[in-house]
Amino acid sequence: MLRIAMPIKSSINFCNLAPIEFQSLHEFMIIKVDDNSYKQMRFQILLFCFVLPVSLYAQEQGNSYLSKDEKGWLQLTEAGASHFANLALSCIQKEYPNKLNQVLKDEREIKNPKKLHPAFYGCFDWHSSVHGHWMLIRLLKSFPDLPEAKEIRRLLNENLSESNIKEEVVYFEAASKSWERMYGWSWLMKLSEELYDWNDRDGKQWKRNLQPLTDAIVQRYMDFLPKQTYPVRTGVHPNTAFGLSFALDYAKKAGRTDFTMLIESRARDYYLEDEDCPADWEPSGEDFLSACLEEANLMSRVLSKDDFTKWFRKFLPKQKLKTLGRPAEVSDRSDPKLVHLDGVNLSRAWSIYGLLPYVKKRKLRKLLLEAAEKHLNATVPYIASEHYEGTHWLASFAVYALVAR
Repeated sequence: MLRIAMPIKSSINFCNLAPIEFQSLHEFMIIKVDDNSYKQMRFQILLFCFVLPVSLYAQEQGNSYLSKDEKGWLQLTEAGASHFANLALSCIQKEYPNKLNQVLKDEREIKNPKKLHPAFYGCFDWHSSVHGHWMLIRLLKSFPDLPEAKEIRRLLNENLSESNIKEEVVYFEAASKSWERMYGWSWLMKLSEELYDWNDRDGKQWKRNLQPLTDAIVQRYMDFLPKQTYPVRTGVHPNTAFGLSFALDYAKKAGRTDFTMLIESRARDYYLEDEDCPADWEPSGEDFLSACLEEANLMSRVLSKDDFTKWFRKFLPKQKLKTLGRPAEVSDRSDPKLVHLDGVNLSRAWSIYGLLPYVKKRKLRKLLLEAAEKHLNATVPYIASEHYEGTHWLASFAVYALVAR
């Protein structure tokens, strides 16, 4: 008799093989297979008995993080919020491993991450730390009674102190002009936007403390955009459309008319004449953003509803739009580049949610909504604590995708 222990919480009758018996034991499944039956098993059946249960377990865990509201839209549950909060809490003060992305002028600039970035030194890199802080604040606002709320406030009070932010500004002033452009810049804009009008004592203090860094990065945008002749269209960090979207959200929230006008003007310069976006080229092997949908998402913020509808019809014809309805497949979530593809799924989900108000045809709206949910369900269940390559950043993407609508 062969016994195999597997992490799964529900009994399943695999392949209708009577000799196979399942017995649930806490979070594990004991599989008993008699000798004759085991000899008859072929490779495909082994795949069912080993790979599929692990997948189902992950989906079951993920499904507890999602529910549907009264309109049938996916939403984050408190269990999901708690899970994602713990992922960020476990890394925003975790100094190593760390990717600094520095250009060193001399040996005096060789310092440990916390010394260089006393506010945003955790979560592997600067931008992931920034959006980890954004996510924790968003979860606090959405779930004020979260069990982790007290710990969230404690750590954010430590990290987002006035003195720490001053050191971050000092670093920015000395850093290369392209440092964290625009991906890290845009997440700092999202963090500042989230705090902007929050009527919360801690939130108001964090906003005041963060303002000098916010102002420094706004100035970086103001200096750079007039010089940027062409947009960056890749599906990774430098993507211009993504970088402008969050900046535009902040500019509008903060009433920065000059900043708003510059972003909208450059967006038109870059994208207004675009047609037939090569959606069938997506995703590239290490993308974590959907280049086509991020661009459309930005233009939906910039153009009037009628103008956007006309532009979108040429930019993403229906047939090309359909190719974006299939979630990306992630073959190895322990690989730091391959796991980027989970980000593509979440980027597509939040972009589709952003586009839905502009889609008039009921059938197409239904198809798009189903596509967004399919992409969420393809990734959210797998944002667990097993592989730091994904967990240091994907939770923020998942939360943004679920609140983007």
